[in-house]
Amino acid sequence: MGCEISKVCCWGARDDQVPEAQIVQNEDRIEGSDLPQFREYTIDQLRKATSGFAVENIVSEHGEKAPNVVYKGKLENQMRIAVKRFNKLAWPDAQQFMGEARAVGQLRNHRLVNLLGCCCDGDERLLVAEFMPNETLAKHLFHWETQPMKWAMRLRVAFHLAQALEYCTSRGRALYHDLNAYRVLFDDEYNPKLSCFGLMKNSRDGKSYSTNLAFTPPEYLRTGRVTPESVTYSFGTLLLDLLSGKHIPPSHALDLIRDRNVTTLTDSCLVGQFSTDEGTELVRLASRCLQAEPRERPNPKSLVAALIPLQKDSEVSSLALMGIPDGAAAFPLTPLGEACQRMDLTAIHEVLEKLGYKDDEGAATELSFQMWTNQMQETLNSKKKGDAAFRQKDFRTAIDSYTQFIDVGTMVSPTVYARRSLCYLISSMPEEALKDASQAQSISPVWHIASYLQAACLFALGREAEARVALKEASSIETKKNTN
Repeated sequence: MGCEISKVCCWGARDDQVPEAQIVQNEDRIEGSDLPQFREYTIDQLRKATSGFAVENIVSEHGEKAPNVVYKGKLENQMRIAVKRFNKLAWPDAQQFMGEARAVGQLRNHRLVNLLGCCCDGDERLLVAEFMPNETLAKHLFHWETQPMKWAMRLRVAFHLAQALEYCTSRGRALYHDLNAYRVLFDDEYNPKLSCFGLMKNSRDGKSYSTNLAFTPPEYLRTGRVTPESVTYSFGTLLLDLLSGKHIPPSHALDLIRDRNVTTLTDSCLVGQFSTDEGTELVRLASRCLQAEPRERPNPKSLVAALIPLQKDSEVSSLALMGIPDGAAAFPLTPLGEACQRMDLTAIHEVLEKLGYKDDEGAATELSFQMWTNQMQETLNSKKKGDAAFRQKDFRTAIDSYTQFIDVGTMVSPTVYARRSLCYLISSMPEEALKDASQAQSISPVWHIASYLQAACLFALGREAEARVALKEASSIETKKNTN
């Protein structure tokens, strides 16, 4: 299966062939970020963060049918997270799981989706990572909606991934399991990052490659073992994905390359975006990665060196390369979103008052079906009193009345939390307001009102970047609701 183009052995003693001056140092840092150290979480913390592992919060490719499901969530400090919940038989050895998680959790780099923590509780095994809100490379490359990914952005993806692999290798984590387009995620600014989940050594399921066998390194088919050279082979298949815009089996791609039929291999959407020399260089690099003999494949440091000269429009942001001029233009705001952005609390109050309890959707009655007692009647009376005070803009009384209703705990209403949140916000108590808005979303994960309120609270706290993320999330939820 090997190709005759540029056979260079870059593993082991031949690293000195790569001039150090050509390597951009992949610094062990995360620019503009203050990530917490790796820690252990309780199952209750993660259950709360994901609204009880709600189906609405599933973000993994195959949904709840996948053996290991990934959920989006939010911690009490408002940090967004991704939680991977493993099949209960995946990691029978708790010590092995904890050891692997702690090792991967020590890595911190701006080219990685970093591992923040884990949970090992009974037979539960969960990983907690940074949340990447802008889909996978597979989505943007194979299933794009508005425009195909530009050549310069494809080269940036390849470069950032090579840097991620080089960093991991330098920290003793050279093995990456099942490197493919679904493992590449995009952050708030559409910068591509490599998922940390593939760095965990294989669990009991014995599958290091979930993709079609046509894309699996030949030595893995023989031995069943993943090696650093196997990772380079998978990187080569990713280069083919980026070049073609399709998931082409390496054997077929190499046949086209040998027959000098590279035009057939290249994505027709890229016409006019790159020179013949640039295309030839990327094809040559992919061919080297896909050599049948593992020793003849380049290592991550060599990949970085080879991709540096190919980078284009380095001064242009990833947002712009993806066709998104800036964060504000990325999504239109509804009247409620605009009110939150300009902190028009009167307008928000009018929306909540007009909405009433329509969006509770039985959340209160479902949890409160029991005998009507004096205590129940008092609970309902405190809610009615709170509603009357809210209507009359007596926010102090509304807070007290809604607190009485909530403290009894017989009924659960996201609307009550939303209303008390706004009362706190109007009363210059943004921290308390944020907690209530988060609680409303925990009860009702896909309620746009809760997300909008969180945005308003974050704006009030001066946390503008987080506020804009919440605003975008709310706008997305509302759009989906209105189109369904």
